[in-house]
Amino acid sequence: MGAGYGGVAVVGGKIYTTGDLKDGQGVVAVDAKDGKVLWATVLTEGAPKHGFEGSRCTPTVVGDQLWVTTSNGMIACLSTAGKVVWKKHFDKEWAGKMMSGWGYSESVLVDGKTVVCTPGGPTAMMVALDKDTGKELWKCPVPEFGKSGKAGAGYSSVVISMAAGVKQYVQMTGLGVIGVRASDGKFLWGYDRSANKVANISSPVIAGEHVFSSTAYGAGAGMVKLEKDGDGVKATEVYFLAADVLQNHHGGMVLVDGYLYGAHKQNGGDPFCLDVMTGKFMWGPVKALGGGSAAVTYADGHLIFRYQDGLVALMEATPKEFKPKGSFKPVFQEKESWAHPVVSDGRLYLREQNKMMSYQL
Repeated sequence: MGAGYGGVAVVGGKIYTTGDLKDGQGVVAVDAKDGKVLWATVLTEGAPKHGFEGSRCTPTVVGDQLWVTTSNGMIACLSTAGKVVWKKHFDKEWAGKMMSGWGYSESVLVDGKTVVCTPGGPTAMMVALDKDTGKELWKCPVPEFGKSGKAGAGYSSVVISMAAGVKQYVQMTGLGVIGVRASDGKFLWGYDRSANKVANISSPVIAGEHVFSSTAYGAGAGMVKLEKDGDGVKATEVYFLAADVLQNHHGGMVLVDGYLYGAHKQNGGDPFCLDVMTGKFMWGPVKALGGGSAAVTYADGHLIFRYQDGLVALMEATPKEFKPKGSFKPVFQEKESWAHPVVSDGRLYLREQNKMMSYQL
């Protein structure tokens, strides 16, 4: 699969992911039935620079095309047969910048005919491109707001909010969470209290008219309400939880029926269930079942936690009580198991650096 931490997209019986291949970082396609490699396309020239080793991006697949970002800052469109359609470099096009030196990790958003990504440049924190040609539609500069974060892109991915009757792209950047108007790229609002100056990683969570966000490195977690403000939108803090109460490092969080599930602690994986509207814990955080951080996936009323040490744990997604349902250690584990577990057609897919494991659920 190529070395890396990127997740997998399972579409039409094929698995797509990104990885460091022999000649550079690129995209790999695999038959979901038997794991046979169908094609591999290199995008970067040579091995990524020191500090960027290993891919981070999960391909976004729509129709017969897919879009990826590489860890050294390239966005590319490929056909699902592996042919490069177009590619652009963040540094050359938009003076792209990361808030710190671990490489771009974003999985791009495809919204209709638009692809949205976050170069992190001074005049182009976020850009929108024509998904088929790569032509720039707009770019959004973001003014400094607050003092908790720092300039540049974060490590998360864009999500969509329709709050206050305005379609907006919400992203956790180096400066903090931002809202950008989808129609023209206008910066709408920023919230920095849940940000830090090292690495802002987990994507924001949209909850109706609200946005929840959390980072580690001593930051914490916060909820804002979005409201109409003239021709724009304003964000007002509803509550804030200090880092010793709740901080999500890089395993992400999932919202199910108004309850937020995830893992608490920096480099830790203590499961919790939070009433997202009130900020009150329904249960937890409870002691971690495995070692290190935990990547979280929801499927069929259950949560799958994949811990950094490789352990995979199942628990019920219920606010009533912490209800673990078992765990297992996969047959192969190397480095940090950071790729999110993926469920498709009754199978559990676990990407582990250069290898892929498929388990029957």
